[in-house]
Amino acid sequence: MVAPPASKPAPAAARRPGASGRGPWTVPLAVVLVLVGVFATGAGLGRTVGPFDWAVTAGDRAARGDGALKASRPVRLSVPAIEVSAPVEPVGQARDGSIDVPPLDRHHETGWYDRGPTPGEPGPAVIVGHVDTKDGPSVFYDLHRLRPGDTIEVTRADRSVVVFKVDTVERFPKDRLPAERIYGDEGPAGLRLITCGGDWIGGRAGYADNVIAFATLQSSRTS
Repeated sequence: MVAPPASKPAPAAARRPGASGRGPWTVPLAVVLVLVGVFATGAGLGRTVGPFDWAVTAGDRAARGDGALKASRPVRLSVPAIEVSAPVEPVGQARDGSIDVPPLDRHHETGWYDRGPTPGEPGPAVIVGHVDTKDGPSVFYDLHRLRPGDTIEVTRADRSVVVFKVDTVERFPKDRLPAERIYGDEGPAGLRLITCGGDWIGGRAGYADNVIAFATLQSSRTS
């Protein structure tokens, strides 16, 4: 387990319940991220990376003209190659400032980290999901089976569907995740699907590793 950084994170942008996407940032905002896991037997994303900071404004994103979409929160995820079709619900930060995950009684949902980009915006959006529970496989059980070129579709609240192409699927020890590749608010629109993998070690960590599918935006359409 990685303890939260000693310095207190800056407060995240305020959001109204049910609002789609992120509210625009009018001033640079530093956000400290530490991925957190599920603290229940058999299911988990386990605590992992150290802090990674970024600062960007809504004006900066618009000025780049990189062809990315405006913010709109994701509502459904489809990954045909591993037969995943699942709702997406926003997840925020746990009490220690880490990324939260869907509750175990809704382990077939996925969770979009709502203080990062929405899928299709500049930067990598992050969607997390359970690998299993004590009762059996969960939504991202087969995530490790994805291959480069497989497609991921995310339906957004604005009725657009963004299509991502898998670049690589990698496994990392939870204390050595490449934060600079996972988090951010700049660069090409991307997607990170994250779950657990590796050996079961028990305790609060659960599994030893995280499995991450890295994908880049391929196209978008209206549903």
